[in-house]
Amino acid sequence: MSTSQRILDSIRRIVRLLREGSHASEASVGLSGAQLFVLQKLDPAHPLSLKELAARTLTHQSSVSVVVSKLVERGLVQRRPAESDARRLAILPTKEGMRLRGRAPAPAAQDRLLTALSALPAVEQRRLADALEQLVRALGLDEREALMLFTEEPSSRSSSSRAPRRSASRRKKRANKRA
Repeated sequence: MSTSQRILDSIRRIVRLLREGSHASEASVGLSGAQLFVLQKLDPAHPLSLKELAARTLTHQSSVSVVVSKLVERGLVQRRPAESDARRLAILPTKEGMRLRGRAPAPAAQDRLLTALSALPAVEQRRLADALEQLVRALGLDEREALMLFTEEPSSRSSSSRAPRRSASRRKKRANKRA
């Protein structure tokens, strides 16, 4: 087996784990894998700031904020002024969020991945990070935001103002008619 095939097979297996974990989460509790991952990082006794939650989920604040907003809309998470500083928002799960989390498959696929990565020697972790960053640069993806896994791309337009998407064949037919 070639080195390229070994790499692709490994990536496929990891993506499959994450995709299956997200599907299992949606089937069992109706949450995406990212939503469950965030919900499982929250503790009602120790509310977190958005910055702290981003650090705990190893993602950017803007990405975790999108997921938190969806959880707030569903009544699974609440934002409230922090006890120590009313200017800061504290994020914590609601009773419903805790109930749903208790029924969820555990651990989230992302946690399995993080556990496996942390089990690697530090030098191997750095080599893997360096190699993946080189691959991302070679693909021209290094300027793209690293969203939480299996979340929707944020849109600059509201969903109500979006034009319906047309298939490539419909766009081509329309272009040919104009020509």
